[in-house]
Amino acid sequence: MALTAPAIAQTAPTSNQDVTTVDEIVVVGSRIRRDNYNAPSPTQVVTREEATLQGFASTTEALQSTAVTGGTSQINSSYGNYVTDGGPGANTIGLRGLGPSRTLVLLNGRRVSPAGSRGSVGSADLNVLPTSMIDRVEVLRDGASSVYGSDAVAGVVNIQTRRNFEGLTLEAQRNEPLEANGNGGSTRLSLTAGARGDRWRAAGSAEYYQRDELTLRDREFTRCQTDGRRFGDYIDPMTGESKCYPITATGSNGSSINTIGVGVEGPLDRAGNRTFVEIDGTGAAGVRPGKYNRFRPNSGITTGPMAGFEGVGGAGVNLNVRDTFDDRMLNQSLITPVEIVTLYGEGGYQLNALGNAELYGEVLFNNRESSQTGYRQVALDYAVGSPLIPAGDLRNSVFSADQGLNKGQDIGVRAFIGFGNDRSHQEQRFNRNVVGLKGNFFIPEWRYDLSASYSKSRAEYTSEQFLQDRLIASLDVIQTAPGQFQCRELASNPGCIAAPALNSQTVGGILPKDWVDYVFRPVKGVTEFEEKIVSFGIDGPLFDLPAGKVMGFFGAEWRDSKINDTPSLDSINANLYNYSSSQPTRGSDSVWEVFGEIEAPLLRDAPFAKELTLNGSFRYTDYDSYGDDTTYKIGLVYRPIDMLTFRGTYGTSYRAPALFEQFLGATSGFQSASVDPCNNYGADGVNENRVANCSSIGLPSNFQATSSVAVYSVGGAANNLKAETSTNMTIGVVLQPTLPQGWGDLAFAVDYYEIEVENGVARYGATNILSDCYNSRPEDFAAGVGMCGLITRDPAKNNQLSVENGYVNLATDIVKGLDYTLRYRKDVGPGTALFNLAVTQYTEISSKLFSDDPLEDYKGMINNPEFTGTADISYSWNNWRVRYGVEWIQGTDSYDFYGLDPATTSYDFDVPDYWLHNTSVQYRGEGWTVTAGVRNLLNEDPPTISSGLYNRVGNAPLYSGYDYLGRTAFVNLTKSF
Repeated sequence: MALTAPAIAQTAPTSNQDVTTVDEIVVVGSRIRRDNYNAPSPTQVVTREEATLQGFASTTEALQSTAVTGGTSQINSSYGNYVTDGGPGANTIGLRGLGPSRTLVLLNGRRVSPAGSRGSVGSADLNVLPTSMIDRVEVLRDGASSVYGSDAVAGVVNIQTRRNFEGLTLEAQRNEPLEANGNGGSTRLSLTAGARGDRWRAAGSAEYYQRDELTLRDREFTRCQTDGRRFGDYIDPMTGESKCYPITATGSNGSSINTIGVGVEGPLDRAGNRTFVEIDGTGAAGVRPGKYNRFRPNSGITTGPMAGFEGVGGAGVNLNVRDTFDDRMLNQSLITPVEIVTLYGEGGYQLNALGNAELYGEVLFNNRESSQTGYRQVALDYAVGSPLIPAGDLRNSVFSADQGLNKGQDIGVRAFIGFGNDRSHQEQRFNRNVVGLKGNFFIPEWRYDLSASYSKSRAEYTSEQFLQDRLIASLDVIQTAPGQFQCRELASNPGCIAAPALNSQTVGGILPKDWVDYVFRPVKGVTEFEEKIVSFGIDGPLFDLPAGKVMGFFGAEWRDSKINDTPSLDSINANLYNYSSSQPTRGSDSVWEVFGEIEAPLLRDAPFAKELTLNGSFRYTDYDSYGDDTTYKIGLVYRPIDMLTFRGTYGTSYRAPALFEQFLGATSGFQSASVDPCNNYGADGVNENRVANCSSIGLPSNFQATSSVAVYSVGGAANNLKAETSTNMTIGVVLQPTLPQGWGDLAFAVDYYEIEVENGVARYGATNILSDCYNSRPEDFAAGVGMCGLITRDPAKNNQLSVENGYVNLATDIVKGLDYTLRYRKDVGPGTALFNLAVTQYTEISSKLFSDDPLEDYKGMINNPEFTGTADISYSWNNWRVRYGVEWIQGTDSYDFYGLDPATTSYDFDVPDYWLHNTSVQYRGEGWTVTAGVRNLLNEDPPTISSGLYNRVGNAPLYSGYDYLGRTAFVNLTKSF
């Protein structure tokens, strides 16, 4: 990818290696017009041609690449079955690992408003960008809140369109994975047109993009998710192979299907709570004889109280013996399929008035349809004595107290059923309109720019859910004839369909279609986000100094935003079984800002000071919601000699929480009791920290969680959420030596960065909170620090867990590191060779949740590599250009953080270095261009880790830096008229 350090006064080369010369430019990071790229902040430029040579089929792919993100994890299309901000199908970018809410995305220097589905919409969705009209992307990896606004904490991404495009261009690209059963490919078709006259200009594009679904079945490393233990996985006695657990995000003993839970009521415990104990039965192969509380069908068992069933769970029974695999699990989406239509237009008209002003405008329309295939389980609770339970000893079972489906009656038998696949679907429409006027101000050499924009996103999101009221009605039945049942309340509920009787078919997931259609229904919510912006700015020379003109920019901006997320009525009424309820998220906020920037050349062409330039910016911000504050930034460029430049910045930021962080509708839900980390924690293969922590609170090793985990969350406005502040510092040096004639051109830059966020806003997710707490070091667990401070366990309610999952202010987030950039170009033979190298090093990635918590450094841990890098070499001659590139992610491990000894632990939390090789060739004819190549040339699979601590894709970490598609061929055809 072409990398242009700001001190290198040239963009990436064209095919004939000409240097693009610009008289007066504005590069992201500053509002000041200048005649070169010398700015105090480090800037990276990604050109259209370089993105095509790398095989990126969309701007989204280019922006989320390692070269731009520095290896920090991004929300991409592999997160479709996870709960993410922006909802499934949204793609976002966050720089420096600080998340998308702290990275500002601009289109032609103006904000791209948030888009997405569900309540947590607060960042730009990269899917809305007009790929075919983009000329280059400018990436500022430096805080710029005083220049652009409060959310530019970690950096700014500015997408610049082809402003002077003329003619007609047709473009087609196909990316075809060669190792994925023909799935996961993508196609992009576009038409771009432009024309101009004496006083007008107009250009626009129409684009269609489609990405095919990639499923777990399509890649070998996702077909059988194992525990990944270093000393051997559990071998399934039924198959003789490693056990597969593709239902769960981490593996970790899987989640039981095709089984029933039974028991009998035992004595009260010391706290006076009811207990439920195991019953006699015949154990499955590999299971010790005795008593059990989990059974699966086995027609070969003909005697005893559990005839027709064999024992697969209970005290001392390895949880792995239970059924955990269903072939339909492999239909789950690994990469979300999507169809996107984008229409974009821009134009301008010279008025010959108002300072020779140009009236300009932009229109962007985008429609995205995305979907995900998931896999669902359903736990049917048959009440004690229900006629749906077959006659005999099984009707005397008492498994636990009612969990909400039996109108207060105890559960006699719980059937853990592998239900099958479900579908989620999102349709998002995004519209952005800009109108503006720019021209010469009444002060000589000054210019003005007045613009207004209106953006609106509307997303409809649909998912298939079990409706709790219908489940309750279907399980409350009377028997009308042998083997025939009807709902007890059929008269008042004429559409009710009785639940299936408990038998081996039901337990195995073979369920009557009419019942499924009755209880499993699509539910739809709608999310709308609106943003209005009015901005005015003037810029020009203030006065002269001996070294040159002092330039200034001054402006004001008003922004008003509104969010309205209305979940389905069943979600609002808490009628979704085993799924969170959600209230509407509605709120608005507005902000006034005034800002300015001054650049002063202090010295020029002086001894040991070829250039000394000071840059300063300030911004006063006044939010309706969070009051006012002032931010500033100071930058300096010092060039003692022609070949050497020093640069540095220091600035502050003030970010009011996003609308969804403030106003997220109150959500209360219950997760399955099996989510309790202490459930059967004495089984083989459970993380040793978890064993110690569960034991330390007095729970027996065979503890059975019978109460669902309660999860509570609400927007931070109700929890006294505060605005977050931060400081940002960069210090860099650029070396551009004058090499002897014929030796070529060399440029090298290194920049140190340091960002510290105070009162950072975040929400972690109930599952992550539980996992991080109970898998933490025993001394941290005992102290109740970090995530453990958000969890309570109530001994008076069968040790029920409650988790707070609202937005909170982090005490501290710190990111420090260095960026290294090298560029070398030399004429060789009939053409020119170009070499680019970029390396990002993190020296600290630390955070703490509460002010009295210890500061934890995640640098070098899984998904947080210390080093990442990209390198490429290309050669151009005549009409040809060839390129070879490499992406590198340094190996990581997490043993020290979790207090594990790598010499003795059975867990593999050590990831080796990861390399991706790409190659391409391009030929330019008269009016046409063809580019072809291969991404992941060596077909490198993602590395594997053990289950239990990290979300995984198959056996690989869930991390955007890894390629899940495998070797992929691509071809791009462009024809211009």
